Amino acid sequence: MKNRLHLDVSPIDRSTADEVARLLDLGATRADVGQGQDGNWVVMADPEGNEFCVLRTLARQTEQK
Repeated sequence: MKNRLHLDVSPIDRSTADEVARLLDLGATRADVGQGQDGNWVVMADPEGNEFCVLRTLARQTEQK
């Protein structure tokens, strides 16, 4: 069954890579939904298989420069 709701996680205090590492430590896994390698987001799934994306928004990236 496909997700009814799709969440995007947008870390504001760490990089996307750091947030992905933190989520992997908490039990999430990377998910391949055909997104390719050149996207600026990472698709993941929680332990129950619910997919979500991790991405930094452009607004936050601009503010931190």
